[in-house]
Amino acid sequence: MLTIETYGRVAVLNIDDGKANVVSEAFSKALNEGLDAAERDADVVLIVGRPGRFSAGFDLSVIRDGTLEKAAAMRSAGAWTMHRLFMHPQPVVMACTGHALAAGALILLTGDTRIGVRGDFKIGLNETSIGLALPTYGLELAKARMAATHVTANVIQARIHDPDGAVTAGYLDEVVEGDQLMETALARATALAEISGEAYATVKQRLRGETAKIMADSLA
Repeated sequence: MLTIETYGRVAVLNIDDGKANVVSEAFSKALNEGLDAAERDADVVLIVGRPGRFSAGFDLSVIRDGTLEKAAAMRSAGAWTMHRLFMHPQPVVMACTGHALAAGALILLTGDTRIGVRGDFKIGLNETSIGLALPTYGLELAKARMAATHVTANVIQARIHDPDGAVTAGYLDEVVEGDQLMETALARATALAEISGEAYATVKQRLRGETAKIMADSLA
């Protein structure tokens, strides 16, 4: 599920479960292992999804067919991984390779720089449209990363976007053609490696610390 490549000072974490890149416990474990490796061996993290599928959200088969304990453990692992991504001291760049829905869209909100690929892909928080309510940590991520004028449509009304619309909505920072995705993402990551790591981590903590505390308190 996880392969790690290093390009200069950038650790590239390729996440691919062979299917829809659902946020299972294994997915969260792999991401955390990748972040551990990045902190040890690199200065910037670049997370890359599966072709056509960045992440389809939590594993519905566990919610539908598993026990309540398994579903809760999966959700908890995913939520704490998002918390870690949001506060990771290194720059976090994401290459959104396709669809990113529900928890997959929340993962995008944790990134510092998000590059999307142009195409017939869906990005957004669809929870209320299927009768679910976003938990507090998800609401806090949305408030922190979206313009206030887009929160109601994106979160309460569950508006789903194509990649270009996802830039305006706040899920992505830019969109490129498919053959330019990795080149662009690596270029953005390499440029971020030139910023002082200590200063970057300090400013991120100061800027996001209050939101992260609310997230953590809700999870605890």
